[in-house]
Formats: sequence, structure tokens, C-alpha cells
Amino acid sequence: MDLSDPAHLPSLTLVLGGQRSGKSAVAERLIGEDGVYIATYDASHGADDPEMAARIAAHVARRGAGWQTLEAPRDIVAALGKATPAAPVLIDSLGLWVANRLDDGFDGTAEGDALAVALAAHPAPVVVVSEQTGMGVIADNALARKFVDALGHVNQSVAAEAMRVVLVTAGISQIIKDESQTSL
Repeated sequence: MDLSDPAHLPSLTLVLGGQRSGKSAVAERLIGEDGVYIATYDASHGADDPEMAARIAAHVARRGAGWQTLEAPRDIVAALGKATPAAPVLIDSLGLWVANRLDDGFDGTAEGDALAVALAAHPAPVVVVSEQTGMGVIADNALARKFVDALGHVNQSVAAEAMRVVLVTAGISQIIKDESQTSL
């Protein structure tokens, strides 16, 4: 089966990977030529950051002109409600969303569960990109541990609702969960 054919997308797919693993490119290929891109980067955290601007430009160029972009650094569910109902949705990334929300008293368990339910209920296929946490040493500061704990809970909530979970390492994707209607 060609996983790059959007007709084979289950209702919810989670694409996990480390930084620079290729997870965003894999997620974009899953959706295809066009869709709704929900961007979670908060420009107020680095508006004068040329390296981040270059990353964003590379993502935009790779996607092409057929994508609708919605910015949602804090409220993914509201952005999901603004998405064209029949278009597949790509959310990139949950790690940035959690980082943006840590100062707001973010509860990774409750908000992760609520997000997962909203994603699963969306009428069109949704592909969510997130950073895989917890594969290294325990962080030596409270903020980093808070981030890893919160994102870990969010990833687990979304993975539980997802029909398919893909792990990307060095640009190679591996399906680690598949409960979709189609077999591989």
C-alpha cells in the first residue's frame, strides 16, 4: 500500500520523531498536495530569529501553494474548527504547542485528553506531528522536566486515540500502531 496516498489516511495519525528526524516531511507526504496546515510556532517567542525563519520558509516551500495555513500557537482546537471540513489537516507540532502553553499553567493530562478527543472527532483525516520525548537522560532542570512530562502525556493521549502512529528516525518511517480500516 502506498502510504503517501491520502485516500489511505485513517481518521487520526500521529507522527513522532526527534528533532530533525524528518517527521514533518513524512507527515506532509501522508497528506499529499494540499490540506490545512495548523502551525503551532509562536512568532512572539523569536520574531527576530533568522534560523527559525529559515526553518519555517523551508516548510512552506516544501508544502507548496495548495495548503491553507492557520496559526494556532495556543488553541489547536479552535483552529481545527476553522479548517475546511473536507480537507485533511496537518498539525505541526505538539511540542511547540506544549512549550507555548507551559507558562499558562498547562495541564498535559487534561488538555492532552481534550485535544485527542477533538482530533479524533474531526470530520476529515488529521495528521499530527510531535517530538518523541524521554529517550535521553533526565533533564537537570525543573522546566525541562515539566516540558517532557507534559508532552509525554499529550503524546500518549493522542496516540491512544490515533488509528495509526508512525515513528520517524533519520528520515525512515516505521508504523508502530495501525488500527485503520486498511491493512498494510
